[in-house]
Amino acid sequence: MSDQQRALDQNPGGHGHGHGHGQERAAARAWAKVTHMVRPHSHEAADKVDAAAESSAEGMRALWISLGVLGLTTLVQAVIVAWSGSVALLGDTLHNLGDALTAVPLGIAFILGRRLPNRRFTYGYGRAEDLAGIVIVLVIAASAVAAGWTAIDRLLHPRPVSHLLVVAAAGLAGFAGNELVARYRIRVGRKIGSAALVADGLHARADGFTSLAVLVGAGGAAVGWGWADPVIGLLITLAILGVLGQAARQIYHRLMDAVDPDLTTQAHATLEAVPDVLDVGRVRLRWVGHRLEADCQIVVAPTLSVVDAHQVAVAAEHALLHSLPRLATAMVHTDPQQADGIDHHALLAGHR
Repeated sequence: MSDQQRALDQNPGGHGHGHGHGQERAAARAWAKVTHMVRPHSHEAADKVDAAAESSAEGMRALWISLGVLGLTTLVQAVIVAWSGSVALLGDTLHNLGDALTAVPLGIAFILGRRLPNRRFTYGYGRAEDLAGIVIVLVIAASAVAAGWTAIDRLLHPRPVSHLLVVAAAGLAGFAGNELVARYRIRVGRKIGSAALVADGLHARADGFTSLAVLVGAGGAAVGWGWADPVIGLLITLAILGVLGQAARQIYHRLMDAVDPDLTTQAHATLEAVPDVLDVGRVRLRWVGHRLEADCQIVVAPTLSVVDAHQVAVAAEHALLHSLPRLATAMVHTDPQQADGIDHHALLAGHR
């Protein structure tokens, strides 16, 4: 945590109430200016486009690598399923296949996200990434249905499971492949701010633990418990449903423009520390793909000229760009401080 943020956290509310508060705000502003001068940065439009393209390219690399690892794991497991007849391993294979296929809609979304805004899509194509999350949720749901149906059918119509050692080895391979992919996807997803990629990584991690459950099914079949394999298949189905709920919740939050409340608090504190900002009004944040957007209102002195008020708004946007991770753009609206009962928004009263 920076010294500036510590100063803000010690007194997050109010605007200029007391001599101590004024000193803290002055110190925070001074420190912000010092760190800004010594830290390399840029706000050019071309640099923002390059950063967005770099994030998409890194996401694409994560998808291609994870697709290759999970594809190979799924292929090996599918061969062993055909050889052994294990329902538990079949459920795990279907789950891994679904996880591998989620790279397709995410890859399309990352490619679309690089396109520039136009007259129809004025905000760009970042939402494609969130829509890909819906496809991921549907794929997870389909794998749950397939695994559950197969497990129930095997309970009703028992069949022997052969080559148990090979089945156990396939379960271990599934765990190793999924855990490697999970760590990579989650790390890259958090780095570039992609909720869909993080959700996909969590999905892969859950797949890894369900792969370990295959070992239990193989062990039960080895001691003569014929029901162990399909029961483990049902347990894997329940695990898939748990992952489905978690992924659906994350995607729902993105589609409903939900953000971490700490980000909103941080935005408020950042705006309050900007010189000549007397108060902070509405602060709205939302994710569009893996980029953050802000819409804020600040209050300035009514005696400021239009040029000076604009400079305060530019300084506020500049501070937000440095304070909020993955922030691509910020719209800052300046309101003059109300005096003598004058309502500067009276004309809009009937439209709200």
